[in-house]
Amino acid sequence: MIVDTKYSGELEIDENEIIFFNTGLPGFPGETKFLLIDFPDNPVFQILQSVQTPTTAFIVTNPYYIYQDYEFDLDKNIIEQLNIQSEKEVVVLSIVTVKDPFQDSTLNLKAPIILNPARKLAKQYILTEEIYQVKTPLNPNIKSNIGGR
Repeated sequence: MIVDTKYSGELEIDENEIIFFNTGLPGFPGETKFLLIDFPDNPVFQILQSVQTPTTAFIVTNPYYIYQDYEFDLDKNIIEQLNIQSEKEVVVLSIVTVKDPFQDSTLNLKAPIILNPARKLAKQYILTEEIYQVKTPLNPNIKSNIGGR
């Protein structure tokens, strides 16, 4: 299958690589099929690319690379929706908003993407806890209001 992507042009992919967001993403309810594409020579960031719309793509990262003490509980509904059997089946990603200069970029800790890679199911999970923000500094040395940190 050929997929037209925002950053890499056309890519040939195996349909088994498609990740399903059954209810889409907030603001993108019709976008239900995505790919996770690695950046060449950059293990920290990836691209979450819509299979349906080439211009819909998000830069994502594992937030634990930056905020090792980031934690939250998943509710029963998302565990069931993503068919999660154990904690080992969970991958957490945060959407990055890239800014110029790059040091001003932020990541969304308030609404992480929860992925069950074994089942290829994912959902953006909006946390009810107030300690995490939508625009958390990508650089943890920049002052933020994250849980008083």
